Amino acid sequence: MPLQTLLDALFPHGHAVAVNDSVLTGSATTDDGDVTVIGTAGKLEVGVDHALVLAETVLASTAAHPQQAIVMLVDTAGQRLARRDELLGINGCFAHLAQTLDLARRRGARLVTLVYGESVSGGFLSFGLMADHIHALPDAQVRVMDLRAMARVTKQPLDKLQALSQTSPVFAPGVENYVAMGAVESLWEGDLAQHLLQALRTPADGDRRAVRGAERGGRMLAARVAEAVSQGDA
Repeated sequence: MPLQTLLDALFPHGHAVAVNDSVLTGSATTDDGDVTVIGTAGKLEVGVDHALVLAETVLASTAAHPQQAIVMLVDTAGQRLARRDELLGINGCFAHLAQTLDLARRRGARLVTLVYGESVSGGFLSFGLMADHIHALPDAQVRVMDLRAMARVTKQPLDKLQALSQTSPVFAPGVENYVAMGAVESLWEGDLAQHLLQALRTPADGDRRAVRGAERGGRMLAARVAEAVSQGDA
């Protein structure tokens, strides 16, 4: 879905969202009041400068309106793999962005993410995946690591991982698999403004991704193992 069409559908009462270097910053109005909007567009490869702009926007929102919800719109091809960004400490900048969102949450802001394009690796992990509630459009693409990169990291043959991806959502890209694993709560179709309003009104009840994954059959052991570790039984 084109970005302008998406913004109009999510915020029929109006929005003032600027796009600079494929970074979204601004605000919008819902039935329950104003929200801060941040995000990415055009399959942006998120670099140091982008992360700092997003973090600055979150901090400004938290300072001025501590309990104002933050809506994150995601379309990113991952982190920028450039020497400049590595030398400037892209990992630290991503950590800073994640910490600003954690601060906003602890000060009472609700965090909601909608993946409307792509969401890949560090570009997604550093902000969109920090939300209380993560949703996606049906034609979105979600993947933390593609199978070729996974094969290099795990030292497993690519054809073996491709075979596993046919039966296990953990190894398979695609938004439906992330719904099955519990990482994405739901796919939004129809009235997007109403979907957003419902997400903003849903209480934040902790990280339930592993529990949802077990309920949906996508991750059968994650919740059980986490519980055992927390109880000192593993």
